[in-house]
Amino acid sequence: MRQIFLDTETTGLSVDNGDRVIEIGCVELVNRKLTGNNLHFYLNPGRESHEEALKVHGITSDFLRDKPQFGAVVDALLDYVKGAEVIIHNAAFDIGFLNKELELVNRAPLLSHVSGVVDTLLMAKEMFPGKRNGLDSLCDRLGVDNSGRTLHGALLDAELLADVYINLTRGQETLMMDMVGTDRNGSVIVQADLRGFSLPVVLANAQELAAHDDLLMQLDKSSGGKTLWRNLN
Repeated sequence: MRQIFLDTETTGLSVDNGDRVIEIGCVELVNRKLTGNNLHFYLNPGRESHEEALKVHGITSDFLRDKPQFGAVVDALLDYVKGAEVIIHNAAFDIGFLNKELELVNRAPLLSHVSGVVDTLLMAKEMFPGKRNGLDSLCDRLGVDNSGRTLHGALLDAELLADVYINLTRGQETLMMDMVGTDRNGSVIVQADLRGFSLPVVLANAQELAAHDDLLMQLDKSSGGKTLWRNLN
């Protein structure tokens, strides 16, 4: 199986307000092994990054001034991801931006070029409900070394995501979460197959059983002996 771990950096958070992609990083796994066949672009977006975005990625307009525009690299990107399963953390964000870039150069959306998309953020929320599931939090939880991540960078984040994914799916290779399309607002629709999970059966202990019986007796007493379960015994 060929899998591509993909991350982007952008000028801001709103594709609808004209923010653009400024960096794309891709890391290839084949049969769950890193191949070293990675892909990385810096892009000239033709606009300034928002101040808050600069604090996140530190990629200045001066640095990007001589970099290619998306149209110059689109063929290389699509050839690279063609037919692969693409894995992204918070896929809706990156796919929204990439689809806009593809639209601007008259290309079909990303999903039409790949075999499917897996969102590791959704995976993490299923596995760790109620916890922080950002990439840094997952690295800490799963023992992935992210000490070199002082600023966000697409290639570094894609490499970290590959390590995180391998840890998330260790022993769960049948778990699949695929993006099957988008709704009318462009949001990602994800289909989850959780058949790879084996859930343990946890039996109540003696104290819990006694408390349960006591609660049933109180309910029976308050209803004047009319509770249905008494008639089912």
